[in-house]
Amino acid sequence: MRHQKKTIKLGRTAEHRKALLANQVCSLIEHERIKTTLAKAKAVRPLAEKMVTLGKNGSLHARRTALAVLRQKKAVKKLFENIAPRTSTRNGGYTRIIRLGQRPSDSAQVAFLEWVDAAPATEERPVEEKTAKAPKETPAPKEASTEKAEAPKKEEAAPASVPVKPKRRFFSRKSDDKTK
Repeated sequence: MRHQKKTIKLGRTAEHRKALLANQVCSLIEHERIKTTLAKAKAVRPLAEKMVTLGKNGSLHARRTALAVLRQKKAVKKLFENIAPRTSTRNGGYTRIIRLGQRPSDSAQVAFLEWVDAAPATEERPVEEKTAKAPKETPAPKEASTEKAEAPKKEEAAPASVPVKPKRRFFSRKSDDKTK
């Protein structure tokens, strides 16, 4: 029977799983948000929350325990100096999982794992950049726009005069001998 055995195995050996989870938590600490499979996110979440609890304790023993698990000094330093103080008022629930749907290649469920108190990251940045660029181009003087338009034409004309050989995809010894 499997009573009281909560470990998510992820199809890996114990050593591989511990290393994977430690690296995922270090990446979460470094980047504040990681994109991973849903199963891995659910496995990483308890370990990440335990590390934040150690960081909130702040003792030397807690720091050494976190270092023993995470194995990266920079990650432990950032955890204890930045992330843990931000969560000092919370009693738990330091991370959130945002489901993103399926990955096209293998149909695996993908999710973001991020800190709850982190600043919300906007995924609409390309849309904002396009709208920001449009007003900048309209008030520009006409003379500058004609100069800019002429310069790329001259640059484009130079590479067009050089003949381009088509790339061969498959090579065989017979075809190489004929070309020589």
